[in-house]
Amino acid sequence: MPIKSFRGQMVPGTVDTIRLATNTGSKGYRITKFQIINKTPHGVDSTLVAKIFTIPQSSATATIDFSDNTLLGCAIYEDQASKTSPPQGYESVIFDNMTFNQDIYVTMADTDTNTDPGNYYIELEQIKLDLNENTVATLKDIRNIKSQ
Repeated sequence: MPIKSFRGQMVPGTVDTIRLATNTGSKGYRITKFQIINKTPHGVDSTLVAKIFTIPQSSATATIDFSDNTLLGCAIYEDQASKTSPPQGYESVIFDNMTFNQDIYVTMADTDTNTDPGNYYIELEQIKLDLNENTVATLKDIRNIKSQ
């Protein structure tokens, strides 16, 4: 299946929208890769937390809750300005069994209250959905939006 990639730069505390919705909803997606890094490695003390959701987010927080069924994945990147070695830590968790066919939303926060922008890179595997899969994916999104 084809792989689509998206990249961007965000100021911590903001939300980006990745437009995926189609008129028919016959294209589904799964996340295969999610990576983040700050704008200036070793430039500032930074602990970035980025998350991907299936529904719009009003704000970006550093709190990670795996029981949230709208969460598709998260990534953490930690770096210190005083270090000359590679970044201190990086972790990424992707729920690759979740298929979606609507827009997704990326949030980014910095637990060090930094305003230095962070970069993200996302790879999505494109999947052809049959009518039943299309209906299930769309109804799931509608139900999640209404429950928020």
